[in-house]
Amino acid sequence: MMSSDLTCASMPPQATTIRRKRGPSLSRRIGQKGSVFQHCQPWNPEATAYGRFWIDVPGEERQRKTVSLGICRTRSIAKQRLCEYIESTGVNTKQCFTTTTTPATTFRTQAGIWINTLLKRRRKPVKPATIFGWQHALDKWILPNIGEKLLAEVSNGVLRELVEKMAAAGLSPKSIVNYARVVKMVVASAVDSDGEQIHPRKWNYDFIGMPIVRKELQHRPTVTETELSAILSRAKGRYAVLFSLLAGTGLRIGEALALKATDLSPDCSAVYVRRSIWHGQEQEPKTPSAVRVVDIAEPLAQLLRRYVSGKVGYLFATKKGSALQQRNSLRALHATGKKVGFHAFRRFRTETLRRVRVPEDLTRLWLGHAKQSVTDFYAGGLENDGAWRREWCERAGLGFSLVGLLGLQNAVQVTSVEAA
Repeated sequence: MMSSDLTCASMPPQATTIRRKRGPSLSRRIGQKGSVFQHCQPWNPEATAYGRFWIDVPGEERQRKTVSLGICRTRSIAKQRLCEYIESTGVNTKQCFTTTTTPATTFRTQAGIWINTLLKRRRKPVKPATIFGWQHALDKWILPNIGEKLLAEVSNGVLRELVEKMAAAGLSPKSIVNYARVVKMVVASAVDSDGEQIHPRKWNYDFIGMPIVRKELQHRPTVTETELSAILSRAKGRYAVLFSLLAGTGLRIGEALALKATDLSPDCSAVYVRRSIWHGQEQEPKTPSAVRVVDIAEPLAQLLRRYVSGKVGYLFATKKGSALQQRNSLRALHATGKKVGFHAFRRFRTETLRRVRVPEDLTRLWLGHAKQSVTDFYAGGLENDGAWRREWCERAGLGFSLVGLLGLQNAVQVTSVEAA
C-alpha cells in the first residue's frame, strides 16, 4: 500500500492540453499563388485563361475569387499573370489580412473610442476645448451622415460625398477642411496590437473635392481705435477693465479670466500667464509658448493698480468668487453694440505692435506664439531682458486712450456688481 502511494506521489501531474482557438491566422499562411485553368482541355493558346485564389471577407468565411487573365499562350504565362495580379491586390499582405479579418466596427463606435483616448494619451494630450470642437463636428455633421457605415468602408468616395453635402449647406472652406480632418483622424485611430493602422488610407484631395483655404479671404474681424473707445465708454464696471486688458496686452480671453492678483507684478507693469479658464475649469494655457510674461504700458498699469487694490482670488470674479464665464463676458461685449469676438482685441494689439515696428521676437513673446526658427531659439535670452522689453512696451503704448476710465475715481470699484 505504501509502495503504491509513493508511486502515485512520484508521478508527475498530467499536462493539461490547451486547445488553441482556431480562426484566421497570418502565421499559418505562407502566401498563395492561386491556380489557373481554361474551360477547355488540353491547354488552348487561343482561349481565355482564368485564375482562382482565396480572399478574406469581413465577418464571413474565406471565399474563392475568379479573375480573367486574358489570352495566355502557355500555362506558365497564365500563372505569371495571376501572381502579378495577386501581388497587386495585396491579398497576401499583413495589412490586407488585418483589414479583412478585424471584427466589423462602425464609424460611430470608433469615433467614441477615439474621443475617449484623447485626454488619456501621454504624447500630445488634447485640450478640452479642442475635444469639444471635434465632438461638435461629429455630432453636427459627421455621425448623422456616415456614423453607421463600417469603418472599412470610409474611404475617398465616402468623404467626397460628405464634403459635397457640407459645401452645399454653405459651410466655409475652413470648416469643411477641419471636419474632414476629424474623419481622417477617426479612421487612422483604429490600430492593431502592433500599433499599425488597420485601415490605412491614401487620401486624394482632388478626387474628394477638398476646398482650398485662402487665408486672405478668411473672416478676421478686428476693431479700430474709435470702435474700441466706444466699447470702453459703454462697457459697465469690471467689463471695461477686462476689455481694456485684452486690447492692451493681446491676452486670450481664457488667459485673462484665469488671472489672479498674484499673477501681476507689484506695480502691475507685467502680467504672468500661468493658466487658462475653459467652461469654468482651470487648465494649462493653450501651448507651452502661452506660458509667458506680458509687459503692460503705464496707463493700463495705472488702471490695474486701482482695480486690483484689496482683491484676492480671480481678478474678474463673480460674487461667489469663481471666474467669470466667457459667455457672460461676450454678452457684455455685444451689449456695447459691437458684435465681434474677443479675438478682435488680440488682432488690434497685434496691429498696434506692428505699427511701431516692435521686434518680431517680442511680439511673439507677448502674444504667446511659438518660435519659428533656430535663430529665434538662439535669441531666447532677450526675453529675460526686462529693460529692453519695458522700453519697447512704452514705445508701443496702448493704441487707445483710457482717459475716460482713469478720470473717474470710482470707475474700478465694481466688486459688488454681480456677473451677468
